[in-house]
Amino acid sequence: MAVQRAAELRLLLVAMAVAAVTARGAAGGGAVKVPAIFVFGDSTVDVGNNNHLTGISARADFPHNGVDFPGGKPTGRFSNGLIGVDFIAAAMGFTRSPPPYLSLIAMDASSSSSNSGGEVMSNRTMMAAASAIKGASFASGGSGVLDSTGTTISMTKQIEYFSDLRDQILTILSADKTSTLLSKSIFLISTGGNDAFEFFSQNKTPDSTAIQEFCEALISTYDSHVKTLYNLGARKFAVINVPLLGCCPYLRSQNPTGECIEPLNQLAKKLNSEIRGLFRELSSEMQGMKYSIASSYELISSLIENPQAAGLVEVKSACCGGGGKFNAEEACTPSSSCCADRSKYLFWDLLHPTQATSKIVGLAFYNGATRFVSPITFKQLADA
Repeated sequence: MAVQRAAELRLLLVAMAVAAVTARGAAGGGAVKVPAIFVFGDSTVDVGNNNHLTGISARADFPHNGVDFPGGKPTGRFSNGLIGVDFIAAAMGFTRSPPPYLSLIAMDASSSSSNSGGEVMSNRTMMAAASAIKGASFASGGSGVLDSTGTTISMTKQIEYFSDLRDQILTILSADKTSTLLSKSIFLISTGGNDAFEFFSQNKTPDSTAIQEFCEALISTYDSHVKTLYNLGARKFAVINVPLLGCCPYLRSQNPTGECIEPLNQLAKKLNSEIRGLFRELSSEMQGMKYSIASSYELISSLIENPQAAGLVEVKSACCGGGGKFNAEEACTPSSSCCADRSKYLFWDLLHPTQATSKIVGLAFYNGATRFVSPITFKQLADA
């Protein structure tokens, strides 16, 4: 098994080199594969929405975040540079990732939901629509499938923002053109990890009944979110599953042995199985729906088992952290220690991958092995 995974990772690196050339060609004027990419989820795909929220801790708009991003400044990405969605967008021919929606309407999220200033809100949302014809990101670090998870922009609110944007697109394009644009666009969803993490934090030794009730509630809510997006015009769903949560530096630091927290990994694995079953069922019920599920869980597991195949050296410790076990006993802050060679680290901070890892992840999901993305790749989904 380990030999097979190492071989698949080596093949992936070759594919990455080809994809990089393809992306550069597309950026130079080649046709994009889809009209737009609309992104929903948590910090794994948040490109800056949380910058516009107040009174939250889930933010990354400060150094050392962004140290390797063009210009060397923090963007709100939970990374030293680019994240997976950046590489996916580039591989699909876009010159930039979908921008954060809240940056487009240029107002604080709390005031955007108020009833005052309706005319200003309308004008700003219309400007957002014109800017977001090629896509937008509604993702918010700290959010989950369940609205009770986190204190940032819930998945329900993210979809409401998309619905508002869709309404404004309808003022720019005809109903038929809007329907065509949305049906051909990619709807990328990366969520569920924070739900699992919060459940595990509150239930250190949950029994099988508690686990089953939690999974049923999450899948039922996920089902509702997908159906809402479908009814708003989404047809192509690119889904990133729940990560290998128990092996991140923070969780390792909480384990006296320094090993992965296996009960949390098993919970993630169970959720992923049910998410796969959900999309299989929905695709058989909803006409024209297509989907691809990328396994963050499987890919990170492969990188931990075979780091050398991907050019990585350190797969347990955080590059940026507050010291202690695995450099993960405190969060990454401007005063934190930061590793010199980020390209050799799997993890950037207590929870999130480095740009180097994100490149592998993004391109594996775009056109990698069936182990990492199925029943079709993101590339095949875009081409469908």
